[in-house]
Amino acid sequence: MARTSRPRPLALITGASGGIGESLAVRFAKAGYDVALVARSVEGLQATAARCEALKAATHIFPADLQDQASGAALEAAVRKAGLSPSAVVNNAGFGALAPFYQASMESQLGQIDLNVRVLTELCRRFTPDVVANKGGFLNVASTAAFQPGPGMAVYFASKAYVLSFTEALDYELKLQGAHATCLCPGPVETGFQARATGGATVPRRPNDNRVLTADQVADIGFKAFKARKPVVIPGGANARLAWMMKWLPRPMVLKRVAGIYYRPAPAPDVA
Repeated sequence: MARTSRPRPLALITGASGGIGESLAVRFAKAGYDVALVARSVEGLQATAARCEALKAATHIFPADLQDQASGAALEAAVRKAGLSPSAVVNNAGFGALAPFYQASMESQLGQIDLNVRVLTELCRRFTPDVVANKGGFLNVASTAAFQPGPGMAVYFASKAYVLSFTEALDYELKLQGAHATCLCPGPVETGFQARATGGATVPRRPNDNRVLTADQVADIGFKAFKARKPVVIPGGANARLAWMMKWLPRPMVLKRVAGIYYRPAPAPDVA
């Protein structure tokens, strides 16, 4: 009797046009997944798709600005129309703004909440039936910022704390149904994130900072944790130790330390 080959599982990945998202797409493709790629940049998506196709993965491109309130429903409709049912959903899209809360624009502050929190939550809800039916999982990208408050990037740090808390709770619920969720919490990574957060400026860091990893390193560690069904993973020993320390240090000390890295004082705006 001829053996029938099983269909390849599908990974739906947001923020897949570069950085960690691109590396995760390639890592899933290497592991035998087909990929559905979501981001604003068509050119970036095509480049990622080419890398995945070179690994024999079928690719599907869904250009979308996920901050558009209608984008979640539109993405789900497009995925359904294509006859796709993801086993893995990777919520990687997100951004931060390096500025005191009162200095960054209203659009930037609320945009972080929208993309980092609302969109991630919405896509988890929309595709939970697929993930459960396929006994798969979610891979939600947070940050080591999730483990402490962040003066100078207050909204970003808070949004990633939400992602961590939400993913841990979601994992508990999904495991009762044979699925799971993993929260990937990288430290500093050399990607386009920094340029967007700073408007092109450089965030100072110590020379030879051993916490900085490449996007490929983060993706490899994150994928392995996802396959092992770990609820939380922090790439890099130095990053993991630092996150653990945040639980025990006095809060004022934590605030002062983070502010020393990220907070750039500026005159408060005039009140009309």
